[in-house]
Amino acid sequence: MNWSNKLAGGRFAPAVLAFALGGLAALAFAPVGWFLLVFLSLAGLLRIIEQAGPRRAFTLGWLFGLGLFGVGVSWVYTSLHVYGGMPDWLAASAVFLFCGILALFPAVAAWATVRCSKPGLGRLLLAFPLMWTGVEWVRGWLFTGFPWLATGYAQVPDGPLAGYAPIVGVYGVSWLTALCAGALVWLARSIWLPGKWLAPFAVLLVVLGAGEALKLVEWTRPAGEPIRVALVQGNVPQEMKWRPEQAAQTLADYAAHIRAARAQLVVLPETAFPVFYRDLPPSYLAELRGLAGERGADILAGVPTGDLAGAYYNSVVSIGEAPPQFYHKHHLVAFGEFIPPGFGWIVKVLHIPLSDFARGGKDQPPMSVAGQKVAVNICYEDVFGEEIIRPLPEATLLVNVTNDAWFGESFAGWQHAQMSQMRALESGRTMLRATNTGVTAIIDHKGRVLSALPEFVTATLTGEAQGYTGMTPYARLGNAPVVLLMVLLMGVTLRRRP
Repeated sequence: MNWSNKLAGGRFAPAVLAFALGGLAALAFAPVGWFLLVFLSLAGLLRIIEQAGPRRAFTLGWLFGLGLFGVGVSWVYTSLHVYGGMPDWLAASAVFLFCGILALFPAVAAWATVRCSKPGLGRLLLAFPLMWTGVEWVRGWLFTGFPWLATGYAQVPDGPLAGYAPIVGVYGVSWLTALCAGALVWLARSIWLPGKWLAPFAVLLVVLGAGEALKLVEWTRPAGEPIRVALVQGNVPQEMKWRPEQAAQTLADYAAHIRAARAQLVVLPETAFPVFYRDLPPSYLAELRGLAGERGADILAGVPTGDLAGAYYNSVVSIGEAPPQFYHKHHLVAFGEFIPPGFGWIVKVLHIPLSDFARGGKDQPPMSVAGQKVAVNICYEDVFGEEIIRPLPEATLLVNVTNDAWFGESFAGWQHAQMSQMRALESGRTMLRATNTGVTAIIDHKGRVLSALPEFVTATLTGEAQGYTGMTPYARLGNAPVVLLMVLLMGVTLRRRP
């Protein structure tokens, strides 16, 4: 049998299709944002595993995941090779291995769907949404968590299911997305049967229609008047950021940005000051305090604190009208900010400065600045919804400072911003993002980007930010309702197991 006949015969066609569907699913997320693709790609995956055995379903799910993460997080190569100094062949191999490991999660979801359910509506509407959401939730915390490209993010801010986010969070939206994918398969089966298409169409109409209606609900309310903010995008090249000879120029450039800003709150990116806080010249800090005092303003700046001889932290400090306050990053990134036991050798391969930070406290209070209670999060922390809601309801405003320069000109910056949009929507709070190279943005409490700077430009984004008070259902309960739902559905699924 020649290869064309073998492909046409169907053995390889589902495998190629699964990989292609995964790649298309990545385009549902920012910056492309074709959110309808996530419904279609999941429906396609479900259709091709529906009649497969468990082992075949596992393979097809893995190929789907390889396409999804191969397209969606290929930017890891840039951080490893261009900025980490890893040889190109080794960086490419590491990225393939990384994507292959992440692809195991969709593989397990596909395997469990087939293994634990019979063909039919139970598989489409019960088993698949449960298994898909379950593995995404596990991926969000296992080995410190990597929730990147969780399905629910594709709905923010314009997808029809975005309205559910303040109630059930990103994983609840993932479950509803997978449920709609199952209903699409059901509809495709029934479309030519008189009257049979009405039930799946009704499921889609109710779920999607309710999501659109929920967008109109105001879960939180304004707290005081809007404040004037200035978000500084320093655009310091990553290869220059930590060079000692560059530090003085970087400090001078940020001082110039602050001097030019006319705002009640000025926010600088993660580790904007490339020296320890204790090593900042007293005259420099005095100048910043003077600039802030003249305008009745406060400055939030990213800076490492502590020292190399003891514990040191990835921190944000307030400078200005309010007394000095500190936030120390709690959720650290493996290999970038701490070295897991047994992996010390990797420091010799990756040229990452300050790669063994200490962990800040779990429950740090919001900062009282510019008449608001500001909950600060640093870099990767804003991808964990339950961590962002900890300071609520006290916090009235969210601020994320980050440095995504490690990932170059790729999807990473807007993917990260989309997760900030989800956090704003889940919490009913404005999110301010000050980044080194982008995406610097003002995001409203509905998850909409009100204004943003282009990536890789040196500029300051100015605008107004409204503080909010009150609690969304998700802010009160976190992921607990979705996890409880998954446990209950797991019990039902196992009772129906073939």
